[in-house]
Amino acid sequence: QVQLVESGGGSVQSGGSLKLSCVASGYTFGHKCMGWFRQAPGKEREGVAEILSDGSTLYGDFVKGRFTISRASADNILYLQMNSLTPEDTAMYFCAVSGDRYFCPLRPEPYDYWGQGTLVTVSS
Repeated sequence: QVQLVESGGGSVQSGGSLKLSCVASGYTFGHKCMGWFRQAPGKEREGVAEILSDGSTLYGDFVKGRFTISRASADNILYLQMNSLTPEDTAMYFCAVSGDRYFCPLRPEPYDYWGQGTLVTVSS
């Protein structure tokens, strides 16, 4: 059974940084799509960043160079380093992995397994 557990969320002031981690169990990263998504109250879930089969990365337009996604495959851990945070980044952040896809658009639909989320709150 695949389990994804996120950590690293918290409260920071505008301009601060956080590093999110996602530990996967019952799952081998291999070369499947892995990504981070977020959902703010009253808004739809949106893609933040993902790593694809060839190691390439995709980011949401709003990231604008502030975030970096990475993985430690040997440890089955996915990371999201977030810098220059703004109040607009306040949301629940989720990690997700695909069960069978190697290339995915940065949307929730291709992803099969999801963590419970970690809350990020940015104050002005």
